[in-house]
Amino acid sequence: GVRVPANRIVAKRFSALPLLEIDRLLNSSIHEHRQAALFILVYRFLAASKASSRDDNLRTELSTFYINALKRGRVNNWDLVDLSAEHLLGAYLEDQSRQLLFDLASSTQLWERRAAIVATFAFIKRKDGSTTFELAKKLLDDPEPLIHKATGWMLRETGKKISQKVLTSFLDQYAAQMPRTMLSYAVEHLSVKQRTHYRNLR
Repeated sequence: GVRVPANRIVAKRFSALPLLEIDRLLNSSIHEHRQAALFILVYRFLAASKASSRDDNLRTELSTFYINALKRGRVNNWDLVDLSAEHLLGAYLEDQSRQLLFDLASSTQLWERRAAIVATFAFIKRKDGSTTFELAKKLLDDPEPLIHKATGWMLRETGKKISQKVLTSFLDQYAAQMPRTMLSYAVEHLSVKQRTHYRNLR
C-alpha cells in the first residue's frame, strides 16, 4: 500500500477535490483511498478554520459530510478515525453542543465510539478535559480493546496537556473499575509509584 507520508502529499495536492469525488474515494474498498479522502477533508477543514480565512458554512458542510461517512461505515479502521475525528468532530463541536459525541459513544458501532472519545483531543488541547472524563465514564464497561486503548490515550493526554492533578482526581475515583489496558495507557506518564498505586486498585 501507499505509505502515509506519500498519501498526505497526494491529499494536499488534491485538497480542492469536489465532495462527490471524495465520496467515491470513501466508498472504495481500498484502505489508502479512504485514508486520502479523510486527509483531504481534514486539510480543507483546517483551511476553513484559520482566522484569516474562516468559513463556518464550509466547516459545517465538511463536518456533516464526515459524520455521514462515519455512520455509513466508511471511516472503518483505527488509523482512519484517529487522523480525522479530532478535527472534523472535535474542533467542529468545540463551541457548540457536544451531545453528538455522547450519542456516538452509545453506538453499537466500534468506530463511532472510538471517534467520540478521540474527538475530545481537540478540547484537551484547549485545556478542557470535561467531555473526555464524561465519555470515559460512559466507556468504562465497553467490551472492545480498541476503545480501552483510545480512552486510556485521551486520559493520558489530559495529564500531559492540562494537569496531572485532573487525571489523578479521575483515577482516584475510577481506576478500580477501569479495564487493565485503559488504565495502563492512562497512567503511562505518571511516576512508577503512582502507576503501581493505581494498578493495585484493580
